[in-house]
Amino acid sequence: MDRKARSKRPPTPPEDSHSECGDCDAFGEAAALSPGLSAKVLVLNKLYVAVRVVSARRAFGLLCREIAEVVHVEQSSDGPQYHMYDFETWADVSAARDRFASDGHDWIRTMRFEIAVPKIIRLVGYDRLPAQVVKLNRRNLFARDRNSCQYCGHHFPTADLSIDHVVPRMAGGGDTWDNLVCACIRCNARKGGRTPEQAGMKLIRKPERPKRNPLISLRLGHEKYASWRQFLDSAYWSVELR
Repeated sequence: MDRKARSKRPPTPPEDSHSECGDCDAFGEAAALSPGLSAKVLVLNKLYVAVRVVSARRAFGLLCREIAEVVHVEQSSDGPQYHMYDFETWADVSAARDRFASDGHDWIRTMRFEIAVPKIIRLVGYDRLPAQVVKLNRRNLFARDRNSCQYCGHHFPTADLSIDHVVPRMAGGGDTWDNLVCACIRCNARKGGRTPEQAGMKLIRKPERPKRNPLISLRLGHEKYASWRQFLDSAYWSVELR
């Protein structure tokens, strides 16, 4: 594993990531206006466990303050290769644009230089494990069900979907992951205040509590974030720790 300059600062939690790229002299107003700063970056703790997802703006703030380092994953015949870079070295590597041609990186452009938005960063002094509880809210419910009606199976815009209680409230059904599903307006009206069995309807899949943030799972379906799978599944168990 390639190692570049590593910070020796004390542990800093991922919540302390609101510093923006203006903290680094390399970034000015031109960078702040770049659309690439809204790209998403996976944050790992020092043990290579996924902690959260942040915007590129926050990720660069951590890199500029030497709280984090870039984790760049390259696929080879021997399996994934992991390379670590501090901010300055990552900027140098970004100058070799051909290296990123097929990786679908977003870019930050200033008057002085261009730099690729890393897809993964690692907090070099933070080893706390992330909380495993996924918040029950409308955004996560829509993401879990992928904006699809769980009765007819069709995909709909968020505005055309509602949240249905599988077991109606009047029958004792609660606001829980296993009792709430997305339903289109037509199916919800057809079901009414009945259970699916009473309405002669059938759920496409059994509703369950997600094991990880469903918004992350949605992004895993895009090739752009393929490198995230290495750390959200099982690869971090085999990464050498130093």
